[in-house]
Amino acid sequence: MEIGAYSFGDTPRNPDGSLRSTAEAIHNLFGAIVHADRVGLDYFGIGEHHTHELPASSPGAIVAAAAGATQRITLGSSVAVLSTEDPVRLFQQFATADAVAGGRVEITAGRGSTGESFPLFGYDLSDYDRLYSEKLDLLMAVNASKDGWVRWSGTVRPTLDGQVAVVPRPTEGSLPIWVGTGGSPPSSTRAGQLGLPIAYGIIGGIPSAFGRLADLYRESAARAGHSGPQIKVGVGAWGLVAPTTSEAKERFHTGWLRVNEEMGASRGWRTPTRAEFEAMVTHPGAYYVGDPDSVAERIVDLHRYVGHARHFLQADLGALAHEHFLEHLTLLATEVKPRVDRLLEKK
Repeated sequence: MEIGAYSFGDTPRNPDGSLRSTAEAIHNLFGAIVHADRVGLDYFGIGEHHTHELPASSPGAIVAAAAGATQRITLGSSVAVLSTEDPVRLFQQFATADAVAGGRVEITAGRGSTGESFPLFGYDLSDYDRLYSEKLDLLMAVNASKDGWVRWSGTVRPTLDGQVAVVPRPTEGSLPIWVGTGGSPPSSTRAGQLGLPIAYGIIGGIPSAFGRLADLYRESAARAGHSGPQIKVGVGAWGLVAPTTSEAKERFHTGWLRVNEEMGASRGWRTPTRAEFEAMVTHPGAYYVGDPDSVAERIVDLHRYVGHARHFLQADLGALAHEHFLEHLTLLATEVKPRVDRLLEKK
């Protein structure tokens, strides 16, 4: 199984809780990706957001920068908000990064769970489904083209009539394109019917319940005639690894509480309790927070239900100390991954 990380960028805080610069957050994120490559992590994804707290607004730019500074790690979007992107430009950005990286770049395309990008780029949330469906179709058409001469028509952007090439082409001819979803059955069906891999974002509830969605995805793929290594599942979740479980809990709780307090204040939610946090970081809860043994065991336990090929964690939220983030990445690569491999071999 591939073990990885994803991030939306995490702006540091001053001692009084005020935000430092978003430039510092992007600089730290770039350094974390380079570090993850050095310690042997398999995958690093950048998720598109547009807030002062989560400033990774351009996954393609960050991936391109990291492509030239890393050697082996797979890089991608987790996710790019395809609904408010131009699929042609998105493809060009990631194909360029892929050329720099020598074939290590992917796109995970999602619809966007927060809606920040819709008003920013002049889109209407009422067009949520139509935008995503048509733009995914165009992205797949551009990716499937052998020579870059693409013909496509739809309602969400001007027609492509094959008169201008979409270049550069990726190192291996096409990019891996994943469907990113928070757990929608229609998204599972869609990914299966299209023959695309799927990445589930699990940040609440009981992770094992996603087994039903993974089954739906594979059944949909089989009915559409798709099989082989392209039909695979990834899982992105919140989590943090530290030398001991108590350290991991305390490090993660601080940022988790801050995020929930700030979101609650803007959206009218109540602040969750410490007991609720403990339930989420304890099996069968949704957060993978603990020492290397406990996190590895929980990843393998989820594999019984979902059969996933990649598990990647977001640890840096709510201004996690950068040194703790780097230690988390090191432990994921050097301690959690070998344990997961050994436990899966025993199965």
